[in-house]
Amino acid sequence: MRVIVLGAGLLGVTSAYYLQQLGHEVTVIDRQATPAAETSFANGGQISVSHAEPWANPSAPLKVLQWLGKEDAPLLFRMRADMRQWLWGLQFLRECTPARTRHNIEQIVRLGTYSRSMLQQLRRDTGLSYDQRTQGILHFYTTQKEFDGALEPAEQMRTLGCERRVISADEAVKIEPALAHIRPKLAGATYTAEDESGDANRFARELVGLAAAAGVKFLMSHTVTALREAGGSIDHVEATDSEGRFQRIRGDAFVLAMGSLSPLYAAPLGIRLPIYPAKGYSVTLPVKDASKAHQVSLTDDEFKLVFSRYTSASGDRLRIAGTAELNGYDRDLNRVRCEAIVRRVEELFPGAGDTTQAQFWTGLRPATPSNVPLIGKTKLPNLFLNTGHGTLGWTHACGSGKSIARIVSGLEPEVDFAFTGMPAPKLRMLQPA
Repeated sequence: MRVIVLGAGLLGVTSAYYLQQLGHEVTVIDRQATPAAETSFANGGQISVSHAEPWANPSAPLKVLQWLGKEDAPLLFRMRADMRQWLWGLQFLRECTPARTRHNIEQIVRLGTYSRSMLQQLRRDTGLSYDQRTQGILHFYTTQKEFDGALEPAEQMRTLGCERRVISADEAVKIEPALAHIRPKLAGATYTAEDESGDANRFARELVGLAAAAGVKFLMSHTVTALREAGGSIDHVEATDSEGRFQRIRGDAFVLAMGSLSPLYAAPLGIRLPIYPAKGYSVTLPVKDASKAHQVSLTDDEFKLVFSRYTSASGDRLRIAGTAELNGYDRDLNRVRCEAIVRRVEELFPGAGDTTQAQFWTGLRPATPSNVPLIGKTKLPNLFLNTGHGTLGWTHACGSGKSIARIVSGLEPEVDFAFTGMPAPKLRMLQPA
């Protein structure tokens, strides 16, 4: 088939690669000049199956209320006259029950474990290199309350095959000596040895090279203006190129992988996607003192930050990312939130990074209320979804890409997951309609 993939971020690029591997003629369309130039450009770098507890959990409503109006809050609802934001918020609250949280953790872990395996297989098969580290991910806690709250989700993840091991503060320091500076503040930690980290943007660019060499066509600097329906199916995509010239691009099947823009393109087709943009921040610092910098990828659950380190011929860098701001499609860089991240980095690892050369970035992550992505079929027989991955697009990229390629090809996915338009393992997730 001729398959048109809309979006050249992590999800679009992996979808295209696996579709081509199954024998399809694939074209990818993206408004940017280079792949993975938006949400995937400067993310936190973690392949984190262990980061499976959704934002919507029983403790979330009280935290959100406490954080309202705080510019440096880890999760900030900036209330707007935006019906989509309010509807998303109501759905978010419905996902905060213990039963829904357990169900959502199950879906996120299943997809994450499968996706990590697919990434490892892809790396073995192709030799891809993207500043990856396979030293695991360590979640650390600087308050007893946060640590106690992590124990039950960690136990559930272990029952699902994600070995998120609960460890003491002393064990955490043995795994990551750079934490010795804050040893008196550590309440405890969890460690998942199988998790990884790496530069998502570099991965995407390297995979585009492989896909293009295999025959995938990339139409970069092309802005999709509409998906046009005819006879109950998508007939073509309308787009303009870098010089504004109008084009109609036809295909047999279409994969919508446009991140937080996905609901805007689906709505005119009568498909309502429960996705809202969650603006995340990151800071990249050159390593100033290697002896003080972390080696293992870390998660600071209290402040909702993740820490990765990229070491290659191009330099030794620290990448710290996180927080979420629900403020529509606003892309402005909030200096207060940027400075809060740098302040936390200096508190934890003083002198490790060169803060005078900090590079700030912000991107819109496509968040569903449940944190469970939308992958699968829609009511239109030739339109498919691979979107809504929130903060876990890098973690779930390879598994999602391979799964949607199999679904488009009429094959069963290899992972037991609540795919849209298909029977779910236990409870049905909210379906696009």
